[in-house]
Amino acid sequence: MSAVLRLTDVVKTFPGVRALDGVHLEVEAGEVHCLLGQNGAGKSTLIKVLAGVHHADSGEILWQGEPFTPASPQAAMRAGIATIYQELDLVDDLNVAENVFLGHEPSRFGFTRRGSSFVKTRDVLQKLGHPEIPPRRPVRQLPSAGKQIVSMARALSHDAKLIVMDEPSAVLAHDEVANLFRIIRELTANGIAVVYISHRLAEIREIGDRVTVLKDGRTTAAGLPARTPTRELVSNMTGRSFEYVFPPRLSTDAEAEPLLRVEHLSRAGEFADVSLTVRPGEIVGIAGLVGSGRSELLETIYGARRADHGTVTLDGHPVTGVGAAVRHGMGMAPEERKSQALLLDEPVFKNMTLASFTGFARAGFTAAGDERAAARRTADALELRPRDVERPARTLSGGNQQKVVVGRWLLGHTRLLLLDEPTRGVDVGARAELYQVIHDLAGDGVGVLLVSSEVPEVLGLADRVLVMREGRMIREAPAGELDEDAVLDLVMAGSLMEGEAA
Repeated sequence: MSAVLRLTDVVKTFPGVRALDGVHLEVEAGEVHCLLGQNGAGKSTLIKVLAGVHHADSGEILWQGEPFTPASPQAAMRAGIATIYQELDLVDDLNVAENVFLGHEPSRFGFTRRGSSFVKTRDVLQKLGHPEIPPRRPVRQLPSAGKQIVSMARALSHDAKLIVMDEPSAVLAHDEVANLFRIIRELTANGIAVVYISHRLAEIREIGDRVTVLKDGRTTAAGLPARTPTRELVSNMTGRSFEYVFPPRLSTDAEAEPLLRVEHLSRAGEFADVSLTVRPGEIVGIAGLVGSGRSELLETIYGARRADHGTVTLDGHPVTGVGAAVRHGMGMAPEERKSQALLLDEPVFKNMTLASFTGFARAGFTAAGDERAAARRTADALELRPRDVERPARTLSGGNQQKVVVGRWLLGHTRLLLLDEPTRGVDVGARAELYQVIHDLAGDGVGVLLVSSEVPEVLGLADRVLVMREGRMIREAPAGELDEDAVLDLVMAGSLMEGEAA
């Protein structure tokens, strides 16, 4: 096969930042070429250069053998390069067909042919294996997986020869990821090239052909086989060994009185009869697929959802709402940190002091100096990068945004921290730092209850693991007694006999 896309020594500089510092990349027709790198490695800048959002300062880009400098995203699409961003750029108030053909609507004599767009959209959705999605349905009514299919349909409507997918599986359930991979294989079988960006190394091995790794805006490895050992990939991304990603597990007092007690908690249609405990300094992990009720359970424990039955107590105090949860020392870092946990346009220090704001009030006025000083101490403790607490939260990488959310609860003297997908969209290096933060919290006596889609993360972090399936807890065991295969078998097949359930 020959390279349809070739980048040589591509450089892109922003004020004070050299985002791309001589990137090399070759993508062949009909292959899945995976792009790896930490947050801040240059992946986002690179795909925006390909998409015509940014323009390279120097270097050479060849597309199908010809120099390529798209003046705009529309020009890139017309040339046959389509990008599906992690934050999907669909218009919720338009229907499926209007989104698919947005900007290049079928027309005749200057008039848009809506009937033609519906027919063509139905044909594209049929090719993608999703004829059940109605072309006339408003996009806002679709689930996350459906919206992603619409984005792929838009790419195919432009007759794309290269599709860039940025973290496409981040919001998908296991069966939806399998369908995504089926679609990708069909695309590549027809000669379409795919650049696939993911932090999940298991996915890369399953779907990828070759891998290119970026670090600090440079290509550190190009065209490696997708089966390259994990240690080598992680070393190219971070310069550190994979063995040190998870800190050593701390010993906990198994006889200590539980800090959190959840008893027979139920919420119709989401989960039923859930009981669990978390002791001071203990990390308890919940493993389960998307849709198992795990996130809804955490939100109900926190008081953001009202339970139909059961009780939640924190150190003997009933938790009946978010106010009571925070007042008694409970904090939560939700899965959707950008929309649910952060004020993106506010500075880091304002985000960090949200849960302890009254502690900085003096005679009815905010002691801004004290507020900033406390945030700086917390930023230092968490090794926030950059340390500038005046910087808007929006400008931080995913891993550092998550540190800001955790820092908020550190300042609030939290005794129990709920973490929902704490490392979603976070690179390997930043994950290791977050894992250390979580273990340090436990070492200081904070109880941690975390949910993660990644079984190795649950097993590597937790002292005790709860396995959840279809709204019920079906197994509880020390993490050392479980392995990845056993947990996946439980959450996917539910093979545990009824009599063995915890």
